[in-house]
Amino acid sequence: MIIIRAMGGLGNQMQQYALYKKLETLGRDVRLDISCFEDASLQDGMLISRKLELNDLEGVSYKAATKDEIRAVLGRLWEEPEDVMHKIKRKLRLANDPAFIESDMYHEAVFSYTEKYLVGYWACEKYYADILQTLRQEITFPASRDDGLWQKNRKAIEEMEKTVSVSMHIRRGDYLDSANLPLFGNICKDTYYAGAINYMKEKFGDVRFYLFSDDAAYAREHYQGEEYHVIDWNRGADSFYDIMLMSHCKHNICANSTFSFWGARLNPHADKVMIRPSIHKNTQVCIPGQMKDLWQGWTLITPQGAVIA
Repeated sequence: MIIIRAMGGLGNQMQQYALYKKLETLGRDVRLDISCFEDASLQDGMLISRKLELNDLEGVSYKAATKDEIRAVLGRLWEEPEDVMHKIKRKLRLANDPAFIESDMYHEAVFSYTEKYLVGYWACEKYYADILQTLRQEITFPASRDDGLWQKNRKAIEEMEKTVSVSMHIRRGDYLDSANLPLFGNICKDTYYAGAINYMKEKFGDVRFYLFSDDAAYAREHYQGEEYHVIDWNRGADSFYDIMLMSHCKHNICANSTFSFWGARLNPHADKVMIRPSIHKNTQVCIPGQMKDLWQGWTLITPQGAVIA
């Protein structure tokens, strides 16, 4: 049995689910460990308490791991202390370690396992690129219980479908916290967005940008003019509708955020242009050939605004 630990926000949960579905297509017996969402104290030191938003999406279907199944594979529950042998195996990265922890952008080894406890975010497109079409068909968004909100989103979708629409995600919020800023901050700078905007304009001419941000005031102040439209009404439990709206845009400019990655991934337009930053974290170094292989179909732009050739 393969057990994948579910953790993080909705974008990360969707990636863990996508890997689950990929392994399922390979005939693996797969489970999701959703225990950290049942007890906020188990959320691995996250600054923001998360909920299992994956269940809010329609078409999502998975088997949740029981405590007995987790113990059978891992030898313990993830949050329980490791014994000395497990620590030695982890430190030496021995093949018979029951847990595999993501340490690089892509690990081909995850497809060779038949029994393992997998811990990671699995953001890399290559893990599940070949099943994204199926995921687009399966994953849908439920109608809002707020009819006014639902009609507002439907109207926005109609406008997006009629124009050369481009979603643009600007994530600030928790990325500005002192704990997160060194790792995630100053990647999607003004220069990054300027490079992405110019790329879209040069390629398509007259475009309309739909801005999605956790700081709508910032977005309005920095991007003024008739070509910019700030989407600011999907808040709180309804914020996942922003992914739905992003997916209806013809093209997508993503932040270093899995939230907007999924807006682009669920976009069904065959000729779409998807832009993402060349690095996700400040600890990463962009190796162009490697990135193009792992993120096929994406346009990569550096924090300074240069397109990776």
